[in-house]
Amino acid sequence: MSTATPAVRTAGAGEVDAATLYRLLALRVAVFVVEQACPYPELDGRDLEPATRHVWVDEGDGPIAYLRLLDEGGQGSRIGRVCTAAQARGRGLAAGLIEHALARSRPPTRLSAQAHLEAYYARFGFVVSGPGFLEDGIPHVPMLRA
Repeated sequence: MSTATPAVRTAGAGEVDAATLYRLLALRVAVFVVEQACPYPELDGRDLEPATRHVWVDEGDGPIAYLRLLDEGGQGSRIGRVCTAAQARGRGLAAGLIEHALARSRPPTRLSAQAHLEAYYARFGFVVSGPGFLEDGIPHVPMLRA
């Protein structure tokens, strides 16, 4: 495994070749559906919106960390689907993606954090912006960065 930080890549769905988009979606399914044992419709239609940006790092064998940045119209931006492959965790890859996305987002920026990650997202200036809720059986909190 390389010790150098991989480059962050950013693209819209129409700018990503089919094999790369497939690998990005497969990483999300591996983390959110399989690993978290949470069967839900991972493909929600927002990945193909013209303003959606897919943000990831790749180490040659495919993507190892990912998030998507959504345009919420006049309501700013939304970060979602933040994930890192199990074998690549602990290297700060997700933090790098979040910082990259925040530099390109249109404030305010929102996200729905798994409740146990509230302090993690607070490092980036996010604050809880409403009551907690269950999403697919997992406690979440809405968070906002003005």
